[in-house]
Amino acid sequence: MGGELIQLGEALAAALGGASSIAFGELTLTVSRDAIAEAATKLRDRYGFISFIDLCGVDFPERERRFEVVYHFLNPAMNDRVRVKLAAGEGEAVPSISGVFPGANWFEREAFDLYGIAFSGHPDLRRLLTDYGFEGHPMRKDFPLTGYVEVRYDDEAKRVVYQPVKLPQEFRNFDFLSPWEGTHYDLPGDEKAGRR
Repeated sequence: MGGELIQLGEALAAALGGASSIAFGELTLTVSRDAIAEAATKLRDRYGFISFIDLCGVDFPERERRFEVVYHFLNPAMNDRVRVKLAAGEGEAVPSISGVFPGANWFEREAFDLYGIAFSGHPDLRRLLTDYGFEGHPMRKDFPLTGYVEVRYDDEAKRVVYQPVKLPQEFRNFDFLSPWEGTHYDLPGDEKAGRR
């Protein structure tokens, strides 16, 4: 299987103008941002990858081109899978493949909502998982863990209210193995220690 995968990767890389690699038994192609729609079309029409499986974003804030967009395709006749990756900087739009694979529509909306990755040519690029007035993109690594606002139902006002997040105490790192903050039960493996 390894030789066939290498040959497929070399053929796809040559046809799509990218680079191929194999890691953990999976074929990965890296293409340029502007070539993704053409690459998806060739994968579908020429190589039988007719099933779009997934699209996700990855955030690497230390890189110049911060985001990776990762696509997964399947050729059901040969049971071959291919991962296609591209890099995009903040503010750079990635061409939408929803015209090639209509199932990519909501995946692209999710990547836009959670990471802020824009997809040019998308028919309806708007938030999918967060609220309409939500600020920021919660899957970015620089997004605060607590968020900016909290949402709760106010029984007196009889409506949902938004208010800034307030943390009642400073962050505390609990050391459960410390004798001062330790547990009051035996941890697995401590049964013979006689600590009761």
